[in-house]
Amino acid sequence: MREKRKKLICELVEDECYVPMKEKELAVFMQVEAEERSELKSILEELVSEGKLALTKRGKYIKGDGVPDKLTGAFIGNQKGFGFVEIEGREQDLFIPEDKTHGAFHKDIVSVKLLKDQHGKRQEAEVIEVLSHGITSLVGTYDNAGNFGFVIPDQEKIATDIFVPKERSKGAVTGHKVVVELTDYGDDKHNPEGRITEILGHSNDPGVDILSVIKGFDLPLEFPEKVLNQAQRVAKDVSDSDRAGRKDLRDVQMVTIDGEDAKDLDDAVSLVKEDDKYLLGVHIADVTNYVQENSALDREALERGTSVYLVDRVIPMLPHTLSNGICSLNMGQDRLALSCLMTLDEKGTVVSYEIAETVINVDQRMTYTDVNRVLEGDEEAIWEYEPLVPMFRLMKELADIVREKRRKRGSIDFDFPESKIILDKDGVPVSIKPYDRNAATRIIEDFMLLANETVAQHFYWLEIPFVYRTHDKPDPEKVIKLATFINNFGYHIKVRSGENEIHPKEIQKLLGKIEGTQQEALISRLTLRSMQKAQYTVDCTGHFGLACQYYCHFTSPIRRYPDLQIHRIIKEQLRGRLNEERIEHYQKILPKVARHSSDTERRADEAERETEKLKKVQYMENRIGQIFEGVVSGITAWGIYVELPDTVEGMIHVSRLAGDYYYYKEEDFEMVGRDTGRVFKLGQKLRIMVDGVDYLQKSIDFVLAPEGDESDGEG
Repeated sequence: MREKRKKLICELVEDECYVPMKEKELAVFMQVEAEERSELKSILEELVSEGKLALTKRGKYIKGDGVPDKLTGAFIGNQKGFGFVEIEGREQDLFIPEDKTHGAFHKDIVSVKLLKDQHGKRQEAEVIEVLSHGITSLVGTYDNAGNFGFVIPDQEKIATDIFVPKERSKGAVTGHKVVVELTDYGDDKHNPEGRITEILGHSNDPGVDILSVIKGFDLPLEFPEKVLNQAQRVAKDVSDSDRAGRKDLRDVQMVTIDGEDAKDLDDAVSLVKEDDKYLLGVHIADVTNYVQENSALDREALERGTSVYLVDRVIPMLPHTLSNGICSLNMGQDRLALSCLMTLDEKGTVVSYEIAETVINVDQRMTYTDVNRVLEGDEEAIWEYEPLVPMFRLMKELADIVREKRRKRGSIDFDFPESKIILDKDGVPVSIKPYDRNAATRIIEDFMLLANETVAQHFYWLEIPFVYRTHDKPDPEKVIKLATFINNFGYHIKVRSGENEIHPKEIQKLLGKIEGTQQEALISRLTLRSMQKAQYTVDCTGHFGLACQYYCHFTSPIRRYPDLQIHRIIKEQLRGRLNEERIEHYQKILPKVARHSSDTERRADEAERETEKLKKVQYMENRIGQIFEGVVSGITAWGIYVELPDTVEGMIHVSRLAGDYYYYKEEDFEMVGRDTGRVFKLGQKLRIMVDGVDYLQKSIDFVLAPEGDESDGEG
């Protein structure tokens, strides 16, 4: 009723025959009963705050200018004191100048008003009220100052230190990494205050750095005892009653293909060719058989959302009893699975498919390295895996066809140089090795993408509640910026005029043109940054990057909750149990599941990046004074970013560019020497010397290598 009234009032004031009225006149005109007058008053106030109505000096309501009086969003702090506010549904964040934050703390939910007389291009706003606090505790380094102390937050976005009275310091000493609970958030004149709840150890102690990141991102480390006990109880060997009613695929030749150190094997593949048809099976661990809805295990898995892969450890979504045990498709053991059995023609089109509950038994646990050795003709590997060799060759044949089909429709493949950081027993980084995608990794990628698409399409047309993996079109403003940027390198992309929209094929063509060039890594990264972030949604709006209409995550239920969630729906549908009541149940819970899964995925990504940055800083600290060759990966007004072949990135500050006064030429993305005319361009090769590191900022400082110095570091 309330929404109906709001709509009615808006339509009324927009009518050309409308004569401005006061609240009482509107009540009479709309025949609002006396007991409903207070609700009308609240609706009118709401419409004014939304900018849909405005009040004249005489107290009459007229049509508003559409600009809301107040907006609500999440405050994102910056170490320099200013901040931004993210408003849901609004493409660009609001800029909050330092003197307009009014004590707002990073991640606070705040109410803001837009500023009319602003200075920059971005819309500015002022915080008028803090509605709730998003951070209740944080991790930082303690600094003792006698009768009190301070905690310097690890999070760069928090601009102030936290004041800690001595009696609340828990005996911490200078240099301790601590968890501090905030007791007062401070204001424009006072620092926030807190009490120390946990001392993680000294910042130099082995493992404390990663532990600080884990605590800082509030990642759950230990499983509650109740969850561990439940995992122990359900992790029983597959019995006859478990096999009953399932399609028996134990005689089908199949393998798992994973990295050397993988322990949670959640997908197996099988492939045969009959006449001109490929029969491809993607078999996924049936985790929902052991993780029942709303059990302690399920609630814990939902809370975690995803497994987190840090430099020195994995924080699993499910206890090891399940993830490395009964749910892992271990070789030679009967396992329960959900299988997507697809028949493809010679063009790579899925002509028919079946989704079924199955029981499987994996013939061989393979690694990407060994499968690749077979495909490259390594005689020793071919002899060792002789019975499987024909299937591996057939897999390569089909994967190539499927990938080419996907490429033709415009699917984008970002092939970045990735690296693996090798640590010693004390957590000290000893080397950074490139991680190469090979034929075997691509086979698994291609087959998993195909299964995910097939399952998503099937359930979309059944019109039942589901969780999709969606990827929106790029932001038009970012598309224009990207087009302008690549023009400097002589490349261009077609943008639909008037709409500033781009087809994924244009991005794909661009990546093809830059392949093998000096600018490849740089333009690929900038192109990726112009993209939206993929997320989980209940609406199937398509996947821009894969250039497909239907996509979901079905293939990793051990480590991703959305996969586990849709397995439950799939099984209920297969068993004919998806009645009206269950459909209503899923309609109610899935939006929250999708939102939370997107949030936990983002948290995991950030934590993973943070630990990598930390270890790269540690790695380069031992290489101060060494010389390397790198590529200019970014230029800003304050310096030049240089990336080394092992993916380590550092910056040459503009003040350290000797021999001239350098300035940033924004329109050409160049750093130019005023007197010498020397120019630094993106993609340019540079010899640098490691000058220093900053643990607090997790940054690495470079300077230009002295002329004529040819000594190289170990890179």
